[in-house]
Amino acid sequence: MGIYLSTPKTEKFSDDGENDRLRYGLSSMQGWRATMEDAHAAYPDLDSSTSFFGVFDGHGGKVVAKFCAKYLHQQMLHNDAYAAGDIGTSIKKAFFRMDEMMRGQRGWRELAVLGDKINKFTGMIEGLIWSPRSSDGHEHVDNWAFEEGPHSDFAGPTSGSTACVAIIRNKQLVVANAGDSRCVISRKGQAYNLSRDHKPDLEVEKERILKAGGFIHAGRVNGSLNLARAIGDMEFKQNKFLPVEKQIVTANPDINAVELCDDDDFIVLACDGVWDCMSSQQLVDFVREQLTLENKLSLVCERVLDRCLAPSTAGGEGCDNMTMILVQFKKPLPSTASADEQSSPSEPADPETKLEESESK
Repeated sequence: MGIYLSTPKTEKFSDDGENDRLRYGLSSMQGWRATMEDAHAAYPDLDSSTSFFGVFDGHGGKVVAKFCAKYLHQQMLHNDAYAAGDIGTSIKKAFFRMDEMMRGQRGWRELAVLGDKINKFTGMIEGLIWSPRSSDGHEHVDNWAFEEGPHSDFAGPTSGSTACVAIIRNKQLVVANAGDSRCVISRKGQAYNLSRDHKPDLEVEKERILKAGGFIHAGRVNGSLNLARAIGDMEFKQNKFLPVEKQIVTANPDINAVELCDDDDFIVLACDGVWDCMSSQQLVDFVREQLTLENKLSLVCERVLDRCLAPSTAGGEGCDNMTMILVQFKKPLPSTASADEQSSPSEPADPETKLEESESK
């Protein structure tokens, strides 16, 4: 359940931005939790035709979420598959690359800089909400060269993070997800889930966990982690005889590629602190209502967080860190031949759920 404060921290980090294709607003709030372990990234102009948005929900500390917010988009951008137009492959490789980069002396050093050196990444000291801005310079390429040092054999962090990202290029939307953060699209007011929550009890997750030598107890992997996929959590990825996608816990993201149309209003990316309190359709309905009253998207996000915040910690729901990004499409959407000609990204784990109507509660 985590450690709770006696009164919630309701101060929010909020931001807005736009270009000629879309506009976005976002907000993060620590809430009742003793620490803030969410992170996010928003790059409306990752390159001349591409936007990148992501939410990252850390567990066991904040550093893996912060690491992903800082480096995931860079690794996608500089992957050969991205240059060839294959967004799905490039973002999948970037997810796995996060685990690789956090190992060894260089990984240890970077995590120490981002996190709490005093307690080796457990994140027990309260930190600032992490939000990399476009000025961080994603043009810089770091080859992450091997470093000698006292932590050369560092196996990576035992803490971890979800990752749910949306990449928008012209009329193509690619969503990559590992964990239980979620991306939802509003199409003519109907909510459609563009990601699947990776809980251990899902049949496909349970099968992999058991085959890799793990077990599920009380809905948790090996009795401790309530996620079946995540970046980090290296203690669950130690089987040297299995590839990365078949470990007990894997960073392997589901990839979902959707062609945007004029019926699409907006997408929402949010951590489970929001989804624990509102269904996908409830959130879409609430956002649509707020958009008739408020033009600033970050304020709409703030109102969602305020609505989700519990009055006390008695019930559990509404007590988590909360982060939400709202991306609204400007119409008409640009249409270019290159968008249709580029390579198709990988299919999601179950192609039939490519555009899955959410269940109303």
